[in-house]
Amino acid sequence: MEKEHQIFGIRAIIEAIQAGKEVDKVFIQKEISGELMKDLMKVMKRANINFSYVPVEKLNRLTPNNHQGAVATISPIGFIDLEHLVESTIASGSKPLFLILDQISDARNFGAIIRTAECTGVNGIIVQKAGSAPVNGDTVKTSAGAVFNVPICKVEHIKDAIFYLQGSGIKTVAATEKTESNIYDLELNEPLAIIMGSEDRGINPSVLKIVDEKAKLPMFGTIGSLNVSVACGAFLYEAVRQRS
Repeated sequence: MEKEHQIFGIRAIIEAIQAGKEVDKVFIQKEISGELMKDLMKVMKRANINFSYVPVEKLNRLTPNNHQGAVATISPIGFIDLEHLVESTIASGSKPLFLILDQISDARNFGAIIRTAECTGVNGIIVQKAGSAPVNGDTVKTSAGAVFNVPICKVEHIKDAIFYLQGSGIKTVAATEKTESNIYDLELNEPLAIIMGSEDRGINPSVLKIVDEKAKLPMFGTIGSLNVSVACGAFLYEAVRQRS
């Protein structure tokens, strides 16, 4: 973790959250307690900040400073509001192409996806606040800087974002193996949002129930799935092909 993208110390993290800093995640030492820690927990829950309990050894690796049992990662970018993202894209006259990531947790996969999204003209990426990969040094490096060019929106719930997109005339297509439909048989030359699932679980079943279409990639080998960033690239470039 790059030092300029972290905050250490309980009071410092509380003040950063209250000041509206883009805090991606807080690492908290296991079995730590105290009134100040209780205050931090209250502030994080109000702001819906991701946090996890870790051994003190991990915190010591993150920073040599007196962390008091808490280290936070700070996003190097700002995030955009969903309504503003959709409205500005439609107002620009371009045919919307959005990408929804359902709790992809690996920062390098996230960065690789952002890089492909930038190359394919994606108007914006939508992620859920809880459970999603942070925008950290690994994300920036793997994206080759594309993270600074593609608008990213954080939402409370993926399903609410999908409902909003559908209400705005945007078709939602889920990339999933749990369908007979092939991506090459779908109509993608229209306002579109492609949904990719997490590395281990795929797309949440409750999300699959509300999307407009489901599609899979043809698989001919013995391995049953692709890396999510590779699969995402295949879906996005099929959309590019149909729109060309």
